[in-house]
Amino acid sequence: MSIRVLLVDDDPLVRAGLRLMLGGAPDIEVVAEAADGGEVGPLVAAHSPGVVLMDIRMPGTDGLAATEALRRRPEPPEVIVLTTFNTDEHVLRALRAGAAGFVLKDTPPREIVEAVRKVAAGEPVLSPAVTQQLIAQVSGGDAHLRSRAETARERLAVLGEREREVATAVGRGKANAEIAAELYMSVPTVKTHVSRILTKLGLNNRVQIALLVHDAGEV
Repeated sequence: MSIRVLLVDDDPLVRAGLRLMLGGAPDIEVVAEAADGGEVGPLVAAHSPGVVLMDIRMPGTDGLAATEALRRRPEPPEVIVLTTFNTDEHVLRALRAGAAGFVLKDTPPREIVEAVRKVAAGEPVLSPAVTQQLIAQVSGGDAHLRSRAETARERLAVLGEREREVATAVGRGKANAEIAAELYMSVPTVKTHVSRILTKLGLNNRVQIALLVHDAGEV
């Protein structure tokens, strides 16, 4: 089955470019477009996309509010944030709200197509190095960092020892197969641990696990 994609950007030229590059992939179908975050909910209900490419800065409802609303839906689509990175300080907040990753607007077409495929397959498009840079970009000082680290460590304390090891590996950007080899367990066992971690911590994807581990200072 093809990957159904919703494009959300207030710039019609950006949407046209994205539609063109994604349209060349045989396994991807652009099912709808929106010029504002306020249009996203009805379009998701009507077209059931698996992935939403979401601009952050829009004149009406921004991508952050739209992402938060989407992730509260039952069985929500995955969200990839479209950003200019160096100027957009809301990216980390979008990831905390449940976005599965981000791509730069000037990313080569092949990489954007691959990002859509990865997110559709449940793989976040975010490296630990980028997470660190995002955290540094939006952090509010030492006291704020200490408070956030303490909160993160308290939340992670509910995990068992093996779950904690798996969470730390996720925070280092490891894939399930890499975690399995590193911790001497099967891939299905790793997947089970990840599912339990998400349930215990009230999170909805691996990116949020990684951010929490980074907040706790464990990687």
